[in-house]
Amino acid sequence: MDERKLRELLDRFPDLRILVVGDYFLDRYLIIDPSLAETSLETGRTAHQVVAVRNSPGAAGTVTNNLCALGVQTSALGIIGQDGMGYELLRALERNGVDTAAMIQTPERLTPTYTKPMERAPDGTERETERQDIKNRSATPMPLQHRLVEALRQLAPPMDGIIVADQVPEEDCGTITGAVRQALSGLAENLPDMPIAVDSRAHIGAFEGLLLKPNEREAWMAVHGRPPQVPPTLDEAAACGLALHDRATRPVFVTVGARGVLVVEKGQVAHVPAPPVTGPIDIVGAGDSAMAAIVTALCAGATPVEAAEVANLVASITIQQLGTTGTATREQVLERFREVMP
Repeated sequence: MDERKLRELLDRFPDLRILVVGDYFLDRYLIIDPSLAETSLETGRTAHQVVAVRNSPGAAGTVTNNLCALGVQTSALGIIGQDGMGYELLRALERNGVDTAAMIQTPERLTPTYTKPMERAPDGTERETERQDIKNRSATPMPLQHRLVEALRQLAPPMDGIIVADQVPEEDCGTITGAVRQALSGLAENLPDMPIAVDSRAHIGAFEGLLLKPNEREAWMAVHGRPPQVPPTLDEAAACGLALHDRATRPVFVTVGARGVLVVEKGQVAHVPAPPVTGPIDIVGAGDSAMAAIVTALCAGATPVEAAEVANLVASITIQQLGTTGTATREQVLERFREVMP
């Protein structure tokens, strides 16, 4: 891909409408100053003092962060609680420019939350300590599943693309249940030209008729039913991608870390290397940024290989943003392309 083609793709991004359906988490950072620690009179234990709070959309919300940074018109669909964490999550999404009108709030569920205590050092750097998670550990009630499927069917037709963010590993306990997977397959059949892509921590092999974006570990587990003992080689990851491609019958993008992306299409595998990155990196959220870039590029008219190239550029920017789930703008993508291409 040359600069002219990349510019053409990037220029189309603001005209695109993409729906992100899935598990929305609130990332809640509690900034702790250890020098202010007190001893609780009631328990005798340390009472850590929080001096600042940062709220950010996580999981599916991280995908929306990246879409908005790329200038895409972004809509959210998920199930969250009718609680304070849900309020903060919606505020954080809307602050980024996400349309949250379709989000389902209910007192029957908790808003999934990753609470991350961060110890602030005298020099201003922060270190994450033990995380506290809030998740729903019972099956999503069927009336809520039906409500979400109906919303999905109404929202999908005018969209240019759909991203499915399946974060919850417990079967049927999150937004993307078996019934929702079936509805997504039906949508893909009815809208064959629309990119509908899935990122799933534990169920990537259960989706049919959809584009898939597993990382190498997720692809291995879907095919072999167990975690790999060592990181898969490129050939092994390609074999897993081919197996998933046979099931899904749509392109598969296997991300392989610093080695880039394997694109599996029509029974063939293309390796798209990642650009070189120097200095400290933080890979948290890299997969979400790659997913946002792949689907947006496909909606803009890129081939699967070109979409992987754009994803590599975006991820090479986001991993250099330390201590946060980074994003990349179109201007940064073009600048990075000029840096790494002769």
